[in-house]
Amino acid sequence: MASLAVALTVPLAVLVVALWKLGPIFVRSLRSPLRRLPGPPSPSWIWGQFKEIFKAEHSVLHEKWIEQYGHTISYAGMFGSPRLYTHDERALNHIMTHSMDYQKPETARFNLTSVLGAGVLVTEGEQHRQQRRIMNPAFGPAQIRDLTSIFLEKSVKLRDLWQSELDAHGAPKRIDVLFGLSRMTLDVIGVAGFNYDFNALDPSKPPNELNSAFKTIFMGDVQLPIFGMLRMYIPALRLIPTARSRKTTSAMKVMHTIGMDLIREKKAAILAEKSTGGVEKRDLQGRDLLTLLIKANMATDIPESQRLSDEDVLAQVPTFIVAGHETTSTAVTWCLYALTQAPHVQTKLRDELLSVQTEMPTMDELNALPYLDMVVKETLRVHAPVAQTVRVATRDDEIPVGKPYRDRYGVERDSISVAKGDFIMLPILAINRSKTIWGEDAHEFKPERWVNPPEAVSGIPGVWGHLMTFIGGPRACIGYRFSLIEMKALLFVLVRAFEYELAVKPEDVTKKTSIVQRPLILSEVENGSQMPLLIRPYRPAEDKV
Repeated sequence: MASLAVALTVPLAVLVVALWKLGPIFVRSLRSPLRRLPGPPSPSWIWGQFKEIFKAEHSVLHEKWIEQYGHTISYAGMFGSPRLYTHDERALNHIMTHSMDYQKPETARFNLTSVLGAGVLVTEGEQHRQQRRIMNPAFGPAQIRDLTSIFLEKSVKLRDLWQSELDAHGAPKRIDVLFGLSRMTLDVIGVAGFNYDFNALDPSKPPNELNSAFKTIFMGDVQLPIFGMLRMYIPALRLIPTARSRKTTSAMKVMHTIGMDLIREKKAAILAEKSTGGVEKRDLQGRDLLTLLIKANMATDIPESQRLSDEDVLAQVPTFIVAGHETTSTAVTWCLYALTQAPHVQTKLRDELLSVQTEMPTMDELNALPYLDMVVKETLRVHAPVAQTVRVATRDDEIPVGKPYRDRYGVERDSISVAKGDFIMLPILAINRSKTIWGEDAHEFKPERWVNPPEAVSGIPGVWGHLMTFIGGPRACIGYRFSLIEMKALLFVLVRAFEYELAVKPEDVTKKTSIVQRPLILSEVENGSQMPLLIRPYRPAEDKV
């Protein structure tokens, strides 16, 4: 009888905790003013629209709903909670610029913290402002200019690695470019971020532990991760480990160990360098991001109350590693894919790159290449690595809109009412390819559109390029300059060296999101995220005759 009682007590306790956590969600959902907005009917009171969204490629359903119900709608999240979804640029600007009123919800922070730690991408409020204030000097144009040679050197190493494969096996050869690009960008963030070489591109070294862990972490789920989603909403379930959580925890332990060693070494070196006095802001020379961050944090002219603890500094290490290498490798992967689907763009881009007389251009020389800039912009428009992000209202608010809309009852409104606890989606990819803004060819990859972009793009409230890719406001991506120059360096080296074709049928390629939009081959799902391309060395036309 005792064992039976225990067996009944455990699930009953879980049920009580679940009801305690989920009850307020149901109540808040019923009272939310977002229920007045038009939108699709919910197919499930538990899952809302999540299952439909998961089955579709990212943003496809959202774009369909916008066409059907108007530019400001709501749809059902888990447990019936309505989510605001709007393409109104003024409303989006309000949400992004009022970052204290619209923060990442606890469920999203739980997911990100498990991969990134409590770094600048996850923290909120004063803690975020403090971290950002100390980190900003490391990401300025002058610092990125100094790092450009690292981007190029590692790009050349990847080029030579692929060339050695072609020499050994003949061309064209099928190569998973995502795998190579992910290793290259890990090496870049190692050297540029910490002056630490992961040697991920060295074929003589065993597989890098971090790179292997990241491949697991960023692999998109093929089946709906039901238990993983429930863990987001019911903290008690987080005590039960999953296969993915074990691997993520293992990767975080590796990063913690590496990070603390790096911080101790750099602090000691900085203090030895300045043994006759303290570090001041004017002493912020240094090449790698972590050294710059530690020097800024140790400056004697920084008030003690504004300094980061060693744990706060450590929290930026996985942020640098994950955000600094995964988003760029994914973006360049999608760029090479796009070039296989637009051979004339690939040729035109290569012609421009080959016109440069040096193999090691400066940052300014890379930025002076107009067609390369257009290709990068168009890639980040059509294939934004992060398709959308989420915020939660921390107070009741009236969000102003640029275009009036009609609610579910036909009443015209010039603001959106939200209540504390309401979720708001920031539609990065959908705004980037909105037909209302970009025209009927918005889903097509056309770099030439940037010669004379539509006037409507000026209203997009992004920090760069009239795009939502790096979002905007106080939480805009701090490393966007780093990512852009690294992308340009990679394309400069790789497109000059090789020609690319897709190794599978285009309809076999899809996207699965796990923080970033990684490619998945439908006929080879068991192989996980990959982008197989046929690669051959580029030869001028006269050499082919």
